[in-house]
Amino acid sequence: MRLLQLHSDFIEYEPVAREIKDAEDNVSKSKVRLEDLVVVLIAIENDDDESVASIAAGEIKKYLDTVKSKRLLIYPYAHLSSNLAAPATAVGIIKAVENIARESIDEVHKAPFGWTKAFDIRVKGHPLAENAKVLTRQQQQQHPLDKKGVGDSSGGDLSIGAATTTATSQSEEKVSSALKAEEKLQSLWYILHPDGMLTPINEYKFKNQQKNLHALANYEMAKKRVVDEQPPHVRLMKKMSIADYEPASDVGNMRFYPKGRLMKSLIEQYVTKMVMEYGGIEVETPIMYDSKHPSMESYFNRFPARQYNIAADGKQLFLRFAACFGQFLMAKDFQISYKHLPLKLYELTRYSFRREKSGELVGLRRLRAFSMPDCHAMCRDMNQAKEEFLKRFELSISVISALGLSIETDMEMAIRFTQDFYNENKDFVNQLASRFGRPVIVEMWKERFFYFTLKWEFNYIDNLNKASALSTDQIDVENGKRYQIEFVDEDGNKKNPIILHNSPSGAIERVIYALLEKAAKISKSGGGVPSFPLWLAHTQVRLISVARQHLVLCEKIAAELSGKQIRTDIDDRDESVGKKIRDSETEWIHYTLVIGDKEMQTEKKFVVRDRNAGKRLEITLQELVDKINVQTKDKPYLPLNLPRHLSQRPQIMV
Repeated sequence: MRLLQLHSDFIEYEPVAREIKDAEDNVSKSKVRLEDLVVVLIAIENDDDESVASIAAGEIKKYLDTVKSKRLLIYPYAHLSSNLAAPATAVGIIKAVENIARESIDEVHKAPFGWTKAFDIRVKGHPLAENAKVLTRQQQQQHPLDKKGVGDSSGGDLSIGAATTTATSQSEEKVSSALKAEEKLQSLWYILHPDGMLTPINEYKFKNQQKNLHALANYEMAKKRVVDEQPPHVRLMKKMSIADYEPASDVGNMRFYPKGRLMKSLIEQYVTKMVMEYGGIEVETPIMYDSKHPSMESYFNRFPARQYNIAADGKQLFLRFAACFGQFLMAKDFQISYKHLPLKLYELTRYSFRREKSGELVGLRRLRAFSMPDCHAMCRDMNQAKEEFLKRFELSISVISALGLSIETDMEMAIRFTQDFYNENKDFVNQLASRFGRPVIVEMWKERFFYFTLKWEFNYIDNLNKASALSTDQIDVENGKRYQIEFVDEDGNKKNPIILHNSPSGAIERVIYALLEKAAKISKSGGGVPSFPLWLAHTQVRLISVARQHLVLCEKIAAELSGKQIRTDIDDRDESVGKKIRDSETEWIHYTLVIGDKEMQTEKKFVVRDRNAGKRLEITLQELVDKINVQTKDKPYLPLNLPRHLSQRPQIMV
C-alpha cells in the first residue's frame, strides 16, 4: 500500500465519470469542498491484505495527531503505483481503512473509488505538510493499535519518502512444508485421452472446440492464481442480492443476503441428501485444533494450505482448513472391523478456513471461509479403495449435473498422480478418463510430495479463463497410519486403512460462483436466457396484481401454490404492471402471472409468462404445479425467507 498524506487548507473534488467497471455506485456528481484537513491519497498494491489496512489506519491517525488535525479525507489514487491490486480487492481494503479510521478520528470522509475526478488542493506550507508511506508485508513486525487506534510503530521522520512501514498479521504466518513444496514442485504435463493414450502437452494440438481444456492447461501450468480484473459473477451476485463483500471482516469472508442464504441452504441439503443415500455417516467436528498435537503437526506439513493461527490458554490453535483431521481423530477412537469397511464419514463444514493470498480473493470464486461437503471413506486396501473411488466418481457426476452444471459442456477434468501409481494402475486411471468421455489434463510427479497418490477434479472455466475446482476425490495412503486409525482384518491383525477424500460438489459458495459465471456466458453469447435451476430459484412463481382489488385472488393463489411447496410471492407495490413485469424478468423469475379483472372472473385458466421458454402459456394452476414438480423432483424445498409481499421487503443496497 502507498500513502501520500497531505495536510491541506482545502480540497475541492468533483466526480466526473466512472473509470472502471468496479467503480462504486450511487455516487453524487456534485462538487465537494472540505477545509483544514488531511488528504490521504491511497493506492492498494498486489500483495496487500487486511493486515495492511489496520496498520495504515494507525499511521494515518499518528500523522493527524502530529499535525493536530481532526478531519480526514481518504482519496483513492491509483497513480501512486504501477503494481495495483485487483479493483475488488482494493475497494475492500480501502473500506477497511475507512472503517478502522472512524473508530479513532472525529471526522472521516472518502472520495469515490473507481471514478475520474477533477480536484483542486492547497497543501499547507509547513515542513510536515507532506508525508509519504509505503506499507508492505515483506518483513515481520507487529504494529498493535492502542485503544485510540494509534499505531505504536516507529518509522523515520515525516518528510516525503521518509519511512517504509512493514505490515503483517499479528502472529507470523506459518507455512506448511507441503505449501513450500507445491510452489517448487516440478510436474510433467500430459493430455490423457478417453482411450488411454497419454500425450505430452507440448505435443498436443488443441482443437477450436477445446478452448476450455486449453485454458485449464494454461492456468494449471502457469500457476497464476491472482485475478487481474473483476469476473462477471461479482456484479451478478450483487445485482441479484445474493452476496457481497463484508468490509468489517477479514478479506475473503462474505455476507449472504436472504436470497443467497436460501440458495446455499438448498445446495447444502441436496448434497448432504446425496451423500447420505451413498452411505455417508454424518458427524460434526470442531473448527479449531491444537497445532502442536502430534497428528496435527505432522499433517500440517503434508497439506498445501495457509492457516489462521490463534494463541489461547497457552496453546497455539489454528482454524481448520478441512474436515479431514476432525473425522480422522474420531475414527481413531472407533473399534473397526474389515466388515465395516468402507466406512464413510461425512461433514458439511460451515466453515473451513484457508488464509489465501489477498490478490486471489475475488467474489465467490476463492474465499478464506467456505462451506465444504467433505466425505472420507476408510478402505481395507487399494483394491477396495479403487472400487469405492469409482462409485464416488459417479456420485460427483450426478451431483454436479443436478446443480445445473453440465459435465459435457461446463466441466473440464484434471488428474494428478505419481509416476509410480500410474505405472501400477494404468487401467484404473484410464477408466476415469474413459468415463469422463473427453481428454483430461494430467499432472504427473516423479515423487510423492503430499499424502495422496492420485487426485482428480472437475474444473469450471470462467469468463476470465480462470479455472476453479469443484468436485474432487483423493487416494490418501498416509493418514490412516498418521492418525493411528486401525481396523481388525480377516486374519485378526490390525491394519491402517487407505482413506478417500471426496467432495461431490466442491465448496457451496463456488457452486454459486459457477452458476453465475455460466449465466454471464449465456447472456454474453445470446445463446439463451440466464437463469438458475428452478429448485434453486428464490421465487419460483410471482403473482402481479393489476390493482388493489386483485390482491384477494393473488393471496388465494399464493396460498394454494405455497401449500404445494412452490415458492410464490406477490408484487403488490404501487408500480405500473409493466415495471413489475420487467422487475420479475431482471430477478430471473421463471413463472409470472398477472392477475386482473379477467382472471378474477374465470379463476380457472391463467396466462403464465414462462421466462426461460420465452412464451406465454394458458394453463390451469394444477398444470403449472405439475410443470414445476417435474423440474424440482427429488430436490429439497424451503419456504420463502423474505416477506411474501414485495411492499414489505427492505431494499438491499449493493
